[in-house]
Amino acid sequence: MIVEHVEFLVEEVSMEAALELLLPRMLTRTTFKIHSYQGKLDLLGKLPQRLRGYASWIPATWRIVIIVDRDDDDCDELKQRLEAVATQAGLTTRSAANGTASYAVVNRLAIEELEAWYFGDWQAVRAAYPKAQPTIPAKAAYRAPDAIKGGTHEALLRVPRQAGYFTSGLRKIEAARTIAEHMVPSRNTSPSFCSLRDALRDLEV
Repeated sequence: MIVEHVEFLVEEVSMEAALELLLPRMLTRTTFKIHSYQGKLDLLGKLPQRLRGYASWIPATWRIVIIVDRDDDDCDELKQRLEAVATQAGLTTRSAANGTASYAVVNRLAIEELEAWYFGDWQAVRAAYPKAQPTIPAKAAYRAPDAIKGGTHEALLRVPRQAGYFTSGLRKIEAARTIAEHMVPSRNTSPSFCSLRDALRDLEV
């Protein structure tokens, strides 16, 4: 079955800003629309009703992709919560479809948050902020983008600030647009980004 359209549900405007630039590079034949919420709690609180609404009318050629930051949550527990909400709404998830194409919902986590995806493509960060240190990916503290200690948001604020950027704080939406403009999905080393990228690639196979 050909997937014609994808609805994205994300927890904040900065993720929406990044995806607006990234998705055309990952979905070449599929239309999409992004719906952002006022944070993770807002998205999770409204998700059951939203998915029940989709279940009442969504065409078989549409998919729903939900992207939530893991933050400090247990990865498996958060994923299971998302899976359960979809199931209770009457929608089949990609994980539950056992390799078949008969699913409506794809649940993905940004681990631990959107900024990990930037560390996964440091070339894009340096293209956006040329004075940022080029050796960051080689340092042990940053080698695994999804496992940076102390928070990836804090790390992204700290590292470019040493080069003179973000002196008045990290403007997340501005940074999302500036960095995502230079990101190349195929070279990203963040496992959580790659998981999203590969799921979207499967939609167009």
